[in-house]
Amino acid sequence: MKKSNRRDALKKIVAGTAAASVAPFISSFAAEETNSKKLKLKGNINHSVCQWTYNHIPLEELCVEVKKIGIGAIDLIAPKDWPMLKKYGLYSSMCYIAGKVSLTEGWNNKTFHPQLIKDFSETIPLVKEAGYKNLICFSGNRKGMDDETGMNNCVEGLKQIMGLAEKNGVMIQMELLNSKVDHKDYMCDKTPWGVELVKRIGSPNFKLLYDIYHMQIDEGDVIRSIQNYNEYIGHYHTAGVPGRHEINESQELFYPAIMEAIVKTGFKDYVAQEFVPTGKTNDEKIAALKDAVRRCDV
Repeated sequence: MKKSNRRDALKKIVAGTAAASVAPFISSFAAEETNSKKLKLKGNINHSVCQWTYNHIPLEELCVEVKKIGIGAIDLIAPKDWPMLKKYGLYSSMCYIAGKVSLTEGWNNKTFHPQLIKDFSETIPLVKEAGYKNLICFSGNRKGMDDETGMNNCVEGLKQIMGLAEKNGVMIQMELLNSKVDHKDYMCDKTPWGVELVKRIGSPNFKLLYDIYHMQIDEGDVIRSIQNYNEYIGHYHTAGVPGRHEINESQELFYPAIMEAIVKTGFKDYVAQEFVPTGKTNDEKIAALKDAVRRCDV
């Protein structure tokens, strides 16, 4: 299989946005001061952060920093790194089959079903054994395929692992990604398509990972979508639009209102920060993470 992951995406994002204007950098002194105190979180949102957006920091160092902030989980962690999270009392809020799962070659293509079924069948019991519950998956790219055929193929393939997921209490979550900017040709690029997939699979252990950044680009009307489709959503990701950077005033989304909408639906799972920080130093980048959590803690 061709390997495709968020690290590849990061390289493209950085290359594509190098000349773009970004939010003013926080000074090193201000960042150090900002990081010195743990946030007093309200408890309405379960906060997490996607590891790949902070992969310039060794995982152990990231664990230390998120503990200082008061974050209880890290997203998109493969089994090999679960022991590090456990060492620091952190939760793997979205598990990832690193090196095996592709964003472009997914469940919409029967060619990949044998390998996907094997990989997920091996990993689902590991997720349960580790005490976790969420495992990400992807539709794959269209590559000339119509959406209905892709939908049927996804249903056929995913149903072959859903019994095991249900038995182990593991939630399989397909991520909604934009096909306009970051993931050209990706099939699961609209919330209604994803919702229809959830309905056809008909399992309580299959939901959508609603990426706010991606859906703002492809659909907009984020809060209405959250209100209308909340029962089909099991996880959220954030980032600023445009640019996928900090969720501050430099971008168009107002995250406190979005978080309020999520809380009002009764959602109890995780919201993970997935923005690419623009700061020059690690202190500045960690300060941006702390600021994002503060903005989202409604």
